Amino acid sequence: MPALSLLPSYPGWPLFTASLTALALAGCTVGPDYVKPTPAAPADWSSWRSGDTSLHTPAATAAALPGDWWRAFNDPVLDELQRRAITASPDFQTAVLHLAQARVQRGSVAAQGLPQVNANAQATRQRQSEYGAGTRLFDTLADSGTGFDRDQLAKLLAEPFTLYQGGLDASWEIDLWGRVRRSIEAADASVAEQKALLAQARLTLASDIARTYLELRATQSKIALARQDVAAVGERTDIVAARTRGGLNSGLDLERQRSELQAVEAPLPGLLSQEAAQANQLALLLGERPGALAELLKPVASAPATALPDLALGLPSEVALRRPDIRAAEARLYGATANIGVAMADLYPSIRLGGAFNLESYKSENLFDWASRTWSIGPSLNLPLFDGGRRRRVVQLRELEQREAAVAYQKTVLQAWQEIDDALNGYSAEQQQNRTLTARVTSTGDALALAQARYRGGETSYLDVIDARRSWLQAMRDLADSSARLGTRYAAINKAIGNTGTPLANEAALMP
Repeated sequence: MPALSLLPSYPGWPLFTASLTALALAGCTVGPDYVKPTPAAPADWSSWRSGDTSLHTPAATAAALPGDWWRAFNDPVLDELQRRAITASPDFQTAVLHLAQARVQRGSVAAQGLPQVNANAQATRQRQSEYGAGTRLFDTLADSGTGFDRDQLAKLLAEPFTLYQGGLDASWEIDLWGRVRRSIEAADASVAEQKALLAQARLTLASDIARTYLELRATQSKIALARQDVAAVGERTDIVAARTRGGLNSGLDLERQRSELQAVEAPLPGLLSQEAAQANQLALLLGERPGALAELLKPVASAPATALPDLALGLPSEVALRRPDIRAAEARLYGATANIGVAMADLYPSIRLGGAFNLESYKSENLFDWASRTWSIGPSLNLPLFDGGRRRRVVQLRELEQREAAVAYQKTVLQAWQEIDDALNGYSAEQQQNRTLTARVTSTGDALALAQARYRGGETSYLDVIDARRSWLQAMRDLADSSARLGTRYAAINKAIGNTGTPLANEAALMP
């Protein structure tokens, strides 16, 4: 190429090139190097616990809970909801897009360390002034007494003409102090943060779907039990009304019974509204319109299984490293550390290599003639001398931001262990309550069977059977509530220990 043949003719070019190479190799990366923190963690699951020791259920450390922990409920509908959520959830899609943006931004930052080459071309129609700076020489010649016709030549040169220009220019800033390298570190930290936030979004989504679905099933169960209770009270009211007409009961007894019937009927509309709201919440989590999941979420004959597996949480130190919010906080600390180096690099001189090769002609037919060439090459130096302390204050600001990120990291670790302790205590307490309520259901069921047997034997009235049935129905409602809470407590444990599930096999396919 002709432009390359001009480089050796630059005076002192070999010495200049050698000097720049040595300077670049001698350049350093300013700013503190990142030191990966080790999150605090207890030695075992019996430490760092609060509350009564009766809530401290032992947890196995040999292996962690399975990634698809929601399958422990043995509910195909819940499995289907979790499967759809990975591709349909707006929240998850937003997290995927944030990760894609961080990766693109990282590529943009890395491009700062590469030479920048631009091409340009233009054609301009222009007219020069007859009395511009370029015509001063005409006045001097006219005054010299040589008979020079100044006005005639000025008018001739001022005739409009078209100027054709085109060429290439290139520049490259030598990364002497590591500004670009630190910027790439900060961009890498941003990518790592968005990866962690994507895992957090998946974990939150799985937990929210499980919690809302279990609450929906509990509500549907309570609706069915409430209708049975209404039917039982209605049957009892009919009996009391008949006895009142026969003179065996007073009108006051009948009014009390009617009042009780109204009391058990009153909560039913609220339960129906709650069921619709929970179904809508699941639809929103999956990016669906209200009512789109009606067929999938229709009431089932039996509630989800509550025989959940024993807790196997793995090593506490591994749990602390697995939580997405801790990994995101660590990435923010990494990025804040790198940004200190970016700010410090601005305190030092910068050297930029530049060169340009252009063609210029006022005649289109001569534009590509070798005589129409223009070129320039050489370094430029930018030396900051005075800015009122702005750059140094930026460095101080970045240092304070790093300290803030370090404090936020420590708080995130402490908050993680608080959430883990709360989740374990809540799960253990609900397990104990659930066992008690299960025993109560068995007892009230036995009492109902006994009341029915006594009624068939003529030893008691049918009212005793109805009362026993109502006690059993109330016990079933309490157990349904407890079973739903037990399931949500189990989901809370998986969220607290950062059980984000198995890695996404199609993560690349999710990227835009």
